[in-house]
Amino acid sequence: MEQKVKSTIPVYNIYALQREESHHEDIIVERFSSYLEVHPNLHAAHRHSFFHIVLFTEGGGKHTIDFEQFPVQAGQVYFMVPGQVHSWAFEGQTDGYVINFSAGIFNGFLKDLQFLEAFTFFRGIAADSVVRLSGDNLRQAISCFELMLREVAEPTGFSTEMICAQLLSLFITVSREPQARQQAAKPLHHHVVLQHFHKLVEQHYTEQKMPKDYARLLYITPNHLNALCRDLTGQSAGVIIRNRVLLEAKRLLVNAQLSIAEIAYQLNFKDNSYFTRFFKKYTGQTPEAFRKSSFQQ
Repeated sequence: MEQKVKSTIPVYNIYALQREESHHEDIIVERFSSYLEVHPNLHAAHRHSFFHIVLFTEGGGKHTIDFEQFPVQAGQVYFMVPGQVHSWAFEGQTDGYVINFSAGIFNGFLKDLQFLEAFTFFRGIAADSVVRLSGDNLRQAISCFELMLREVAEPTGFSTEMICAQLLSLFITVSREPQARQQAAKPLHHHVVLQHFHKLVEQHYTEQKMPKDYARLLYITPNHLNALCRDLTGQSAGVIIRNRVLLEAKRLLVNAQLSIAEIAYQLNFKDNSYFTRFFKKYTGQTPEAFRKSSFQQ
């Protein structure tokens, strides 16, 4: 008889990963190879309760963000927001830089604490969170990491403020890469509406699953919302809502202690069979098959 997996997907907070000699509570900056040696268990699927950034300078293999897989490449930087599911399978020597930080690090430094939302790679969408840097942008990003490493190792006056300044410099540098700039070139007003739409979906996706419901909350027409979403993301509003429901379903399915019926109930499906049909239609797998394949990886 196959043994039932009892473990649930772990959630790490920043304090659990801090080294004893750390001088900063809200940030970790390390060379990635050292980070891997101290935390070898982090290759398996896990979540963070903090923001997580990695820049690869060498290595191969793959890493997965919210069940979307990306190849590991030198010059690649990825950004993760709290709550996303992450795993990796490296090949050969892998190195670079890693930063973990709590949003609280910017308290007292930024007047607008929603500033991070201006960057598309902090939207929590896997496809937008991985950027390949090159040329001057890569050199500038490495310089930001090196400066932060020095501040963490030998803190002096205004050390936290210097780290925050370098973080913002890093974010701006990455945003200037052509891949990241494509979204930023769209009209600002449209971006604001899209951000509000994503926030509303995050709050209401279990009970509101139709674009018209969100269009009403945004005081625009469903056609306008669909046109805006297609222009900025290449997807309709309905697909964005559906993908958020599917993402949460996958996250919950990784938790072996929840039954399929319990997951269907949490996602507000009228019954287990309807949830199963929905999941299979858009993923090609039943929830049971997806769960089994996840534990085999």
